[in-house]
Amino acid sequence: MTQASHDHAAHTDTASRQAPEPVSLTQAFGFWLKLGFISFGGPAGQIAILHQELVERRRWLSERRFLHALNYCMVLPGPEAQQLVTYIGWLMHKRWGGVVAGALFVLPSLVILIALSWVYIALGDVPWIAGLFFGIKPAVTAIVVQAAHRMGSRALKNNALWAIAAASFVAIFALDVPFPLIVGVAAAVGYVGGRVSPHTFQMGGGHGASNASYGPALIDDHTPTPAHAHFSYTSLAQVLCAGAVLWAVPMGVLYAVFGWEHSFTQMGWFFTKAALLTFGGAYAVLPYVFQGAVNQFGWLTPTQMMDGLALGETTPGPLIMVVAFVAFIGGYVKALLGPESLLAAGALAACLVTWFTFLPSFIFILAGGPLVESTHRNLKFTAPLTAITAAVVGVVLNLALFFGYHLLWPEGFAGAFDGRSALIAIGAAVALFKYKRGVMEVIALCALVGLAIKLIPL
Repeated sequence: MTQASHDHAAHTDTASRQAPEPVSLTQAFGFWLKLGFISFGGPAGQIAILHQELVERRRWLSERRFLHALNYCMVLPGPEAQQLVTYIGWLMHKRWGGVVAGALFVLPSLVILIALSWVYIALGDVPWIAGLFFGIKPAVTAIVVQAAHRMGSRALKNNALWAIAAASFVAIFALDVPFPLIVGVAAAVGYVGGRVSPHTFQMGGGHGASNASYGPALIDDHTPTPAHAHFSYTSLAQVLCAGAVLWAVPMGVLYAVFGWEHSFTQMGWFFTKAALLTFGGAYAVLPYVFQGAVNQFGWLTPTQMMDGLALGETTPGPLIMVVAFVAFIGGYVKALLGPESLLAAGALAACLVTWFTFLPSFIFILAGGPLVESTHRNLKFTAPLTAITAAVVGVVLNLALFFGYHLLWPEGFAGAFDGRSALIAIGAAVALFKYKRGVMEVIALCALVGLAIKLIPL
């Protein structure tokens, strides 16, 4: 090693030993806004991006604090990546920090999806859009595989946690066990295991501080809980009352203006139930949404629902934002504001549904966060959450296989194998794993490849 490179390494090592400079809400606003535009890859990919940016690169919080917050979000109904962003924003900059972080994670996706939904329904099948999607789908598949690998390498620190992950994968892949049941069993195993073998179920698997290679963080393992994050009944009551008002006022207006049976009102009620009753992320929600939106209410057709899922997979933000597409198509096709206001009806429906879908997530985080922060050194609480993290690795691996199957055999195993998508996926995986390229770079390049395949005659 030359003297110059030795000095550079020493400087980097010294910098990594110092905690980062404090981050203002304005600085955080800029990052959360950027994140809203680059958060591709579904929940697994988004959590990987968050870990890379906030734990490894910026060191806003330590690995253990990150995983502790993630474990809480995993057991809540709703989009865990958006809830994790809200939690971190709240922990750093109080309630407004949480609201800003969570909202900016969703708003870019909402605007993009409204625009793409209008293009889809008003302009029909546009070849260049189909080409972009053809290239992006394999990239998304590779990103989820990478996310499963990253999560596994962090969470599975001993044989017991590996066994939980393997059992979780078999349960969901081969036995079709519901996700909430997998979470419940993993939590029970962790609770018992934490008493029988505490060392095995320590956060990070019992191998010491898992964030050692990243250096000290702004909110480190032993950083005292901020004053605003301490639990109080007054704070809890304020959050619950505010949440009740923010739900009841728009729902009351819809009922007063349109009546209970109108599609706008029914969308608000249906997606409130979807937000509260469905666990396990977007893929656990989709069967419920499909059944209601397609079969019960007829807001869109099965083909449109599948196209909406493709849009959701290939736009930034939570995958559950597919509900905005569902609502837009329903509002547009049913001309809920009259035949001269189709775009306005679709956009209003998409905004309403997004509000009712995500409002419970903000309430869960702002109300429950102080309770969670009081447990991050208590093994009685962290052992079940450590086991749940291991189980989720198995679930994410199943998601990667689900993506791969639908990508490579779009018409089922009886249909043709899509060799071009396979080649794009392999190229994306090589770029991610071997050359350590960023998610945005890989998605952009694969989109261009897909565009070339679809538009350039061979």
